[in-house]
Amino acid sequence: MQTATADEVTATFEIAPKLLQPWGIVHGGVYCSVVESVASTSGQIWLNSKGITDSHVVGVNNSTDFLRAVSTGTMTARSKPIHRGRRQQLWEVDITDESGKLIAQGRVRLQNIAAEN
Repeated sequence: MQTATADEVTATFEIAPKLLQPWGIVHGGVYCSVVESVASTSGQIWLNSKGITDSHVVGVNNSTDFLRAVSTGTMTARSKPIHRGRRQQLWEVDITDESGKLIAQGRVRLQNIAAEN
């Protein structure tokens, strides 16, 4: 991760051969996983910043669009909040290549789960 604040998480990852599907492009599941990981990290940091340290977030919906096919390079994932509420959060994550082109975009809805006593 490059940055991790209550308002944004930025992470980079390298495309490796093991991330490619048989046709030589990045498997869509890679983007879904990155989107959910970055969104969940964002949501947890925000929750903790509000003084809520005995709770955690879980993804309840992930909708990721694959916009461009790539097979090499360094990708950057960046989150931004759409909604942050008492029970749920909605985060958008853009994945771009080195030139800033949008490769994939996802939205993840998170449930804020209170710790059981």
